[in-house]
Amino acid sequence: MSPMTARTGGRILIDQLLIQGCDRIFTVPGESFLAVLDALHDSPEIETVVCRQEGGVTFMAEADGAMTGRPGIAFVTRGPGATNASIGVHVAMQDSTPMILFIGDLARGDKDREGFQEVDFTAMFTPLAKWAARIDDAARIPEYVARAYATAMSGRPGPVVLALPEDMLRDAVEALDRPKIVPPEQSVDPEAMMALVDLLKDACAPVAIVGGAGWCQGASHYFREWAERVGIPVAVGFRRQDAIPNDSAAYAGNLGYGPNPKLVERVRNADLILAVGARLGEATTDGYALITPDHPDQILIHVHPDPNELNRVYRADLAICADMREFAEEAALWEDDLLDFDAGKQAHAEWEAWNTPAPNGAALDLGMCVKEMREKLPADSIICNGAGNFSGWWHRYWRYTGPVSQLAPTAGAMGYGVPAAVAACLRNPDRQVIALAGDGDFLMNGQELATAVRYGCDLLVLVIDNGAYGTIRMHQEREYPERISATELVNPDFAALARAYGCWAATVEKTDEFAPALAEAMQRKGVRLLHLKTDVEHIGAGGNTLDKVRAAGRKARGEG
Repeated sequence: MSPMTARTGGRILIDQLLIQGCDRIFTVPGESFLAVLDALHDSPEIETVVCRQEGGVTFMAEADGAMTGRPGIAFVTRGPGATNASIGVHVAMQDSTPMILFIGDLARGDKDREGFQEVDFTAMFTPLAKWAARIDDAARIPEYVARAYATAMSGRPGPVVLALPEDMLRDAVEALDRPKIVPPEQSVDPEAMMALVDLLKDACAPVAIVGGAGWCQGASHYFREWAERVGIPVAVGFRRQDAIPNDSAAYAGNLGYGPNPKLVERVRNADLILAVGARLGEATTDGYALITPDHPDQILIHVHPDPNELNRVYRADLAICADMREFAEEAALWEDDLLDFDAGKQAHAEWEAWNTPAPNGAALDLGMCVKEMREKLPADSIICNGAGNFSGWWHRYWRYTGPVSQLAPTAGAMGYGVPAAVAACLRNPDRQVIALAGDGDFLMNGQELATAVRYGCDLLVLVIDNGAYGTIRMHQEREYPERISATELVNPDFAALARAYGCWAATVEKTDEFAPALAEAMQRKGVRLLHLKTDVEHIGAGGNTLDKVRAAGRKARGEG
């Protein structure tokens, strides 16, 4: 098509997505962007995935962006559609994931009248996104889309939100297409690299913390090579356990909620912290306490692709603005024969012991379930989970094989697992995908099972049902022992619910029932769901119970 042929705004928009390499969008349709849907009708190169709620739309788009490194694309309608979709924008921002959310908006002439479902989307999404704007001129769609892609992928990746007035999408105008955006790669300053090596030479107990923005297969490969050669322990940020393969001789385990106490002590006693890609957020640093923003008695080398993140919260003794792959490759090739630590292997041995489950006495022991999954499922399976204490068993006992084998929101959003798993199945049809969800977590987006069935996903879903909002119950019992309020749940029969969606399902209530149920599930194709009924008393991995939580809370308050 000639670039100066008159086209509708909807057609121009889809043409720009095609130029940018978009092959899939996620949507709940709305009358506010019918011109886009009409253009999609003539664009079979883009698969249109129709979801059942806008939160599922943006969770799927966020997960797709995390897997591809290019923006996941979401389309929703104005008002309720956009407010529902905002949760995925928040996740994409906190997780540093490239994503673009397009919102069908009311006509330009009706702006500021509080028309049907009107919201000022620039005002609403500016605090949640890297950039939020409204396109009022169809001829400028190529400019806005190119800028959206560049913004979403450059520096610290993140979400962009563009509002699309419905009459603008119907306008037939001439527009000049923009070429495909390739994000810039920031190489490492050799002098900064020399300074890093000099600081490491003076260190006695260094620790690396990796994850976050721009982490990819190449960065993982080269950083692993370097870390194993110099022997530095490599910890990963909260829910970034796939940053490097867990079988690496330098892998030390994850920070965040429920970390190995030996790793925590190792980080606390480190004289040098090398943070690569990680923002050192609240979860990873245990409320900015494990590593404080001013970190007295510790040297901090902070490597990040976005200059705005360097020295933003944490004072950096050496700040290096570089692309993660560029930095890791430079480190792997650097001549640093004088660097030779043995702490990496020691830390990995400590993680191996921590990562080995032991029976905890529960009727349904989730640690033993993870052990069975490790033995029977492919090593490169993709684990997708939302928020809740249930995820702690997989955080502690599963072994991740590197990018991308973990899709889990560092923002702590519930309802993420099933939508993310749908996106993972569509993007990786040759890999086993597992969605993990607590009972409260599952019912926030469990309706996306219908989407999984519709698009033929080969997906295993585990619903861990303890009849409670377990994480809140745990905090409640610590602060107000035995004063239960608002945390108990009455649940449906999740196996029956799954069958109603067209899935195969089974219920598991005892540990010895899990292996045969898993084996039967793995003999089948399509969407399979295992309803795991657990005891809320066993609230965390490693034998943590509500009795222990209550006792610790009373002791902290001096109640004996």
